[in-house]
Amino acid sequence: MASIRASVLTASSGRVKEARKLARRAIRVQRGQFLAEGWKSVEAALEAECVEEVFATAEAAGTYETALADTVVHLVDERGLASLTDTVTPQGIVAVCRWLDAATWPPAASVVVVCADVRDPGNAGTIIRTADALGADAVVLAGHSVDPYNPKTIRATVGSLFHIPVVMAPDPAAVIARLRADGLVVLAAEGTGESSLEDPAVSAILREPHAWVFGNEAWGLPPAVAEAADLRVSIPMAGRAESLNLSTAAAICLYASSRAG
Repeated sequence: MASIRASVLTASSGRVKEARKLARRAIRVQRGQFLAEGWKSVEAALEAECVEEVFATAEAAGTYETALADTVVHLVDERGLASLTDTVTPQGIVAVCRWLDAATWPPAASVVVVCADVRDPGNAGTIIRTADALGADAVVLAGHSVDPYNPKTIRATVGSLFHIPVVMAPDPAAVIARLRADGLVVLAAEGTGESSLEDPAVSAILREPHAWVFGNEAWGLPPAVAEAADLRVSIPMAGRAESLNLSTAAAICLYASSRAG
């Protein structure tokens, strides 16, 4: 039986106000906590055993009562719940969670994804979800990349944030150096790359431990980061589109990795 607090909280309740502060990155960093909204994310967070407390409407608490067993649940009215999210139609449940970030990728990693200065939360979240779906071992958000605990990033992962290690690192070049020291071949995804994803040499690399590095949505990879990679790889395009969306390009590259393995 879930440990449900009987009184119904509102947007002005002290506990709701404190949780709402986690919408700010500085507070998330200070407390080592974040908010996960919607049942898919909350369910994955419960499986990861990082949930500290849950805020839910009476309807949501009843719907998920069995799954919320042994979890502290605060009933909150709809306006109070809405104050904890930035979605137009909240799903009725929000969890306060502890940070999950790893210090580094797993020691036996064979596929690692590096996002260098990726600032769009939707793209970052989708890349995390794709990496999870296609069997990558970790995602590194490097440089000035978005906070993985940004609410929009978490929603875009649809629970995958809790399935795959997500590492935060300040320096993309240092990440590349560490990956190479760990024996991974580093591939920079670039539209002007000298090698094609269809090249036999690239296919051979994808059968060995490797890392993909993806750059900023608007201006791509910093030159120093691209130059630090072992190989710069482009995706062949038969149509007239000038470029691909970042998360789409990442999906194509990671699918190639999953097929090669």
